[in-house]
Parts: sequence; C-alpha cells; structure tokens
Amino acid sequence: MNYKTLAQAQKEYFSTNITKTYGFRREALLNLKRALKLHEEEIYRALKLDLAKSAEETYVTELGLIYQEINFQLKHLKRNMKIKRVKTPLALFPAKSYVYQEPYGNVLIIAPWNYPLLLAFNPLVGAIAAGNTVTIKPSELSPHTAQIIQKIISTTFAKEYITTVLGGVAETTSLLQNKFDYIFFTGSPRVGKIIMETASKTLTPLTLELGGKSPAIVTKDANLKLAAKRLAYGKTINAGQTCIAPDYLLIHQSLVPEFVSEFSKAIKLFYEDPLENENYPQIISQDHYKRLLSLIKDENVIFGGKNKAQKLEPTLVQIKDQTTLIMQEEIFGPILPFLTYETISEALNYIKANEKPLAAYLFTESKRIKERFSAEISAGGIVFNDTLMHFANTYLPFGGVGNSGFGKYHGQASFQTFSHAKAIVDRKTYLDIKLRYHPLTKKKLKYIKKVMK
Repeated sequence: MNYKTLAQAQKEYFSTNITKTYGFRREALLNLKRALKLHEEEIYRALKLDLAKSAEETYVTELGLIYQEINFQLKHLKRNMKIKRVKTPLALFPAKSYVYQEPYGNVLIIAPWNYPLLLAFNPLVGAIAAGNTVTIKPSELSPHTAQIIQKIISTTFAKEYITTVLGGVAETTSLLQNKFDYIFFTGSPRVGKIIMETASKTLTPLTLELGGKSPAIVTKDANLKLAAKRLAYGKTINAGQTCIAPDYLLIHQSLVPEFVSEFSKAIKLFYEDPLENENYPQIISQDHYKRLLSLIKDENVIFGGKNKAQKLEPTLVQIKDQTTLIMQEEIFGPILPFLTYETISEALNYIKANEKPLAAYLFTESKRIKERFSAEISAGGIVFNDTLMHFANTYLPFGGVGNSGFGKYHGQASFQTFSHAKAIVDRKTYLDIKLRYHPLTKKKLKYIKKVMK
C-alpha cells in the first residue's frame, strides 16, 4: 500500500469540508454504532481467538464502553460544535471574541493489543465527533481483532475518510514517515518515546496513552474483604493485561495473612479453577507468557503461580528485595507483588520515589488519608476503594502524567483532544480608538493605564 497516496487522499477529502458538518459527523457516529452491532458475533469470536476472552468480558470491557462513548458524543455533538463566545477586554472595544473548535485534519490512531477493539475505536469516536479523517493502525499481536476492525471500517466508510492499515513495526514506521495532523498512540513508554521523537521532526501534536507501575495501598482501617475482592477483579480482568491494572500492592504488615486468604477466596469465587475455566483470558503471546514466568521464577510466591497452555493463575508474590525485576518493570499480567509498610508516610514515599503512574488506588475508610493521597500522589487517575472504575466514567478525562503519558480523552476530553481551539476576534469598524496607534505618548499612556491596570 502506498501510504503517502493514502495520506494525501485523506487530506484532500478533509479539504472538501464535508467531515466538518454536523449532519456528516452525526451520521458517521450512528453508522459506526450500527456496524459494531452488526458484527458483534464476529467481534466476540475474534477476541476469543486473540485473548481467550468470553463474550461477556468483551462486552463489559470493550464493546459496551465504545457504545457509551458514541452515545456521549451524539448527545453533546451539537453543543460542542457551536462557536463559543467569550468575554472581550475593554482594551479591545469595540469587538467580539470567540473560540472555534476546528478539527486538526488527518489523524493517525495507533492501537495496542491488550484491548484491541476498545483502544482503536474509543479514540476513533472522538476523532469522528471532532470532524477529522482517520487512519487506524491496529496491533499485529491481536490479528483476528485487527481483521474485524478492518472489515468494519472498510464496509462502513470510504477509505479517504477512515481507513485501516494492518501489519507490524515496518508498516507503523512507514506510516509515520507521512505528515499527519495529529497522532494518538496507546502503548508502552518505550515505544511512546519513539513515536514522540518521530512526531517532533514534523512538529505533529500527539497524545501518548502509556502505562507504568500503578500502585495500590491497603490501610489498616480498610474493608479488607472488599479490598481483596476488588484488587483480584482489577488484576484478573483480561488476565492483568490492562494498563491501569494494579501493578503492585503496599499493604500494612498486620493484614497480610487475612488479605491472602480473602484474595484466594475471591479468585475461587470468580473462576473456581482459572486454568480450567474457559472464560479466564490467556496471555497474548508465548514471548509475553515466558516473560511473566521468568518474573516469578525466583520470587516468594504466596498464592497461585501455576500455569499451562499460555494461561497463568492469578499470583501473589511477597517482595523482600525492592530492586528485583518484578518491581522495576510494568508486569502486564495476573501477578500482584506486594510490599508491607508500617506507616502511611512510608507507603506514600515509596510511590513518590518512582515514576508517576497511570492510575493509583487507595483502600481506606479515612477521609484524612484520602485527602493526603489526593494531594501528594501524582497519577493519571485515582480511585478510592476500587480499581479500574475511573476508565468507565465517560464524564472523567482519562490519560497519564509524566512517564505514563500526556493528553486526555473520553467524553468531553475526546472532543477537545481531536480539536484545535481557534481564537477569533471580530473587530468592529464603526469606531476607531486612536490611543493604540503611534506615537505612543505619555498622555496616551496615562489613559491606557486606566484601562489596562
């Protein structure tokens, strides 16, 4: 495929201005939703083949969230598209000022493998609502989902409006040689730096949705049974292959035996025997599977650890050495290492000593500790007494900070991310105040100071 020709075709289509109209955007969103519903069974089969996800988990963690995002954009589209009048300072009298949300143009969305449908289509919804043309590059590691994405897009939209490019690193590299007007990337910090370096050569604005080691703290006053259950949920959805999964746990030293007991009960409740449960997802590839096994090989496994056929049991690991590899890199699997602490300050200081995470979780009943956590911990998002749930709220912006990325999307934030806020000043001609013109005398300055003080 000639990517340069494709990019040029999309730029030319954008220049016709058709994608900027309300009717076109609304119909495109409706058509996307119809297409997704039409292909639901194929989507379920694709996710089952790629990640061994059940249809139920696919709907809850991918399809349902996409429908929710489409519904939000449809509901707010007309209002978001309106040119918004803002105040004009007296110094500019007579004039009116506006903010005009214009689409960037041709957008490139690079999606990952862990939620291959959701993380391709959720940003796509925002890009459509904002009036852009789009090229989607799904991950080659989830090939069946990539193929259904291509099928949905190619049978629903003209390729000069929205298209899909399949392939691996070579295809992504070739795509990036073209000048896009905006790039939206979801993946690892390592690859994110490469994308950012490439984008910098053409000064292309971008959003980086990355990851990192998202911490969780359980305090002495927490509802321990519920904390264990919700941490188990956050760590087993998609077999822990979630960018906002709790990556490690800081737990008060007095709670460890009870926590391990409650965690194991939750796993039994969810799956009975995860390795024999067909609804328990598998690890995406043999390479990633072997990597996860190597992380726990020499560690103190307290619970779980069994594995077979590219599946790994939910696993608790008690950490003695904080420098071990499992505590240095993002796990991206159903392994939850934990450290013990004595004081909350000790736990907070450990988190603050590391890179800013995409998510941070705190289990406590203490309002004071919640307030302190909110004030001291810098993270893309924070959830108290649960995991993952901020992602499911369309009214909250989602994104990282620092090493976990930058830029926000979901709901209103998506429309803003894929739009350029263009400032407009409409100066009137019926009056021309001469104070601003040269020569700027002391007498003029005296009057100017009264206005601009």
